[in-house]
Amino acid sequence: SKATVSVLNWSCGRVAVTMNQGTNGLPEDAVTYLREKRIPDLMEHLLHELIIHQPEKPLEYLAQVLSSPVTLKVILCGPPAAGKVAQAQMVAQKFGLVCITSRQLLEEEVRNKTPQGDQIAQVLAKGELVPDHLLIALLMKRLKQKDAAEKGWLLCDFPRTKNQALALQSQGYLPQIFIDLSVDEHTTRERVEGRRVDPTTGQTYHLAFDPPADPTVLSRLEQRADDSTERVARRVAGYQRNAPEIQDCYQSVLRRVDGNQPKMDVFDSIVQIIDAAKAACV
Repeated sequence: SKATVSVLNWSCGRVAVTMNQGTNGLPEDAVTYLREKRIPDLMEHLLHELIIHQPEKPLEYLAQVLSSPVTLKVILCGPPAAGKVAQAQMVAQKFGLVCITSRQLLEEEVRNKTPQGDQIAQVLAKGELVPDHLLIALLMKRLKQKDAAEKGWLLCDFPRTKNQALALQSQGYLPQIFIDLSVDEHTTRERVEGRRVDPTTGQTYHLAFDPPADPTVLSRLEQRADDSTERVARRVAGYQRNAPEIQDCYQSVLRRVDGNQPKMDVFDSIVQIIDAAKAACV
């Protein structure tokens, strides 16, 4: 059989390049070469860079892109209590990425007592979502910092809405991989009920599955205000409402991982996905 390479669509800020079967397409040896060398992936990457940045001198710009080292860009999302933060920290450490969580950005702003931090504190106290314009501004500022640009980044639990995804993409921040941690509602409730935070270090534990070894640490653990049954139910409903639209924005790079598995099995699954993506970028 023969095939052609075509640009399928530009949807939610991403261009898709795929191999299509056809009767008047490329010779079989050409198709084999394209697949083995992952040329559609390379074309997709280059086309995306051109469309986002629209350089005055496209050939010079593409030469610069091709000569620059490829940095990993990963988004990790999932419902409440899917284990996103724990997985994000382990994955970031393994691959040398800068781990950025929306909660971390918000809490830092609150601690710094900025005008935006005061607004954020009021919203969080009510168990509500922080307005997009505040969260996106903080995220853009963080992504532009040198370490994120040079090492690559892993966004945890962002975007939470389609508007956030489009705002991220409009600034040229697109992942090579979007990982969805799928967790059923029973597991979510079980994990939330036992989740506790160390107020001194910010480390998260679980009373049944991952308790601290130090009795002193155990004695000072606290339950987060937004881990109440009512607030978790609200967050789950919000996630279920927004997730399909968000995932549509990343359909070509979407990978699903069963978050109901043991912690290290989930980690191994994520590592395999990222290793495959890295190979595609070489």
